[in-house]
Formats: sequence, C-alpha cells, structure tokens
Amino acid sequence: MLTPKPLFIERMQKLIPDKLDFEKFMEFSQKRTPTSIRCNTLKISPDKLKQKLEDKGWKIKQLFSDYPEVMIIENSLNPGELGKSIEHILGYYYVQEISSMMPIIALNPKENEIILDLAAAPGSKTTQASAFMKNTGTIIANDKTLDRTNILCANLERCGCSNVIVTRHDGIQLCRKLAKIGMKFDKILLDLPCSGEGNTRSNPKTYLMWNIRMIKSLSKLQKRLVFYAIPLLKEDGELIYSTCTHSPEENEGVVDFLLKNFDLEIQEIKLPLKTRSGITSWEKENFNSEIKKSCRIYPQDSNTEGFFLCKMRRK
Repeated sequence: MLTPKPLFIERMQKLIPDKLDFEKFMEFSQKRTPTSIRCNTLKISPDKLKQKLEDKGWKIKQLFSDYPEVMIIENSLNPGELGKSIEHILGYYYVQEISSMMPIIALNPKENEIILDLAAAPGSKTTQASAFMKNTGTIIANDKTLDRTNILCANLERCGCSNVIVTRHDGIQLCRKLAKIGMKFDKILLDLPCSGEGNTRSNPKTYLMWNIRMIKSLSKLQKRLVFYAIPLLKEDGELIYSTCTHSPEENEGVVDFLLKNFDLEIQEIKLPLKTRSGITSWEKENFNSEIKKSCRIYPQDSNTEGFFLCKMRRK
C-alpha cells in the first residue's frame, strides 16, 4: 500500500478539518472504486442493456432514477471481462467512473448546440455529451497528442458518435485560431489536465508522483487555457470547469482567476450524488464568495473518486 507524502496529508487535513471525516477520507482513498459503467443511449436503452448484462450473470444496480444510464456492476467479473464483452465492443456501454460523469450531467448539453471539449481524450465525457445531444449539433473535441487523439477517435467510433469533429492542437493555439474566425460556442467543457489527487483509488501511483511544484505549474497552465477559451463562449453561454483533483490552486484558485478577468456568474449545480461547497480561502489567499457554489466531491461521501466542478454563465 502506497503512503501519501506528509505535505499531501497536511493539505488534505486543512481541507477536511474534522478528524473522523479525514480518517474516513483516508480509508476510502485506499480502497478501489466500485465498477461503474454508463449505458450509451445512442445505441441501446438502459433497460435493455441491464437485461442483456444480467442474462450474462452480471449483477447490475442503477444508481440514480433521473440518470438510469449510470450503472454499478456489483459482482466480481473475470479479468478482462468488462472490456472484452460483446456489449462493450459494440459500444453499448462506456467504462467510466461515477464522479467523471458529473461534469456533463451539470453542463446538460442539448440537441443542436455547438460545444467545445478542449481536452477531450480518452472520450468519456465527449461520448456522454454526444448521447445527451442525440447525435445532433456539433462537438469540437480536441486533444494535444496523437496517441490520445487516436484513443479518442476509437472510442467515438465504437460509441457511434457522429456529431463530433476531432482536432489535434495545443489548446491555446486552437482557441486562438477559433477566435480568429469568430467561432462561438453554446457550451464549453474545460475538464483540464491536473495533478490527479482525486484518482488515488484507481491510480495509487499518484501518491508517488505528487509534489507541490507540479500543482503550481499545472495551475498556471490551467489559467492560460481558460483565459483563451472563455472568449469563445457566447453571451449567456455556459461552461463547466472541472478537475479530478482536490488542490485549491487548481480549482477555486482558477475559478477566482476567471471571475476577476471575465464577466461570468457562477450557477448552482444539482447533482445526483453528495457534494460539498467550494472553499473561499486557502492559506493566505481569499477567493470570491460566490465560489462556494462550486462542488467538491470527496471519496467518502458517495464512494467515488474525488472531483471538483464549477458551472458558470457568461453575462
């Protein structure tokens, strides 16, 4: 079992000051997450998929009545069975962690909208957005490297997503090019590269790679990306800023930066799992009080990975 670095523990204790709550956080952070999948409604209904999987002997639980596509597999499967099943190969479901589904649920893409997914690979949220939109409208799904873009394309093809244009660009350069031609989006997803503090359940090696210099470097990158992305949002357009980390420098600090530089308002989010309010101060820095409307997802609250998301509207 890998042990978190002392500074990581110290920072998390500041975020979760209650002793019992923090102990529960550490306990859950050492456990594997439940096996979760998302039914791809472009190809099959949740009820039909549930029946097919149960006929194979899988024990399926649908977690949320409003989102029947979100499913947990409660029994143990054979190694590789999840990815090699005929249902997965045909694109009937996408293997996706539950908290990772929340940004698109919060963004709520609608039919015929134009959407930018700036850091899209491997495609979990892009395919989810495409399903919300019923393959109408247009999603521009971007990623920087060829390997990741290839994975994105493979997942989009498997899931039958025909309303997606894939681009391979540095995010800032893409935003500059789109701004030059006057491109505007109804909605933007900024699910950006981060330190991954929330992913320790699925990737314990995060504890080894974690360091404060990486957090500060990523925070600067995130601010640069969002700075160039926001001008592409239409008036009254909505965006989600999200990460899979707990670090305030990468979360509330970036949102505060946005509020200082753009005419944005934070919107309340209703999600089907438990969330906690965003923080309004960290170390010696105070953030805009509206940032408490953003959402922190902790592993111990709903047995998920950790996540952060904030929904904003451009005035």
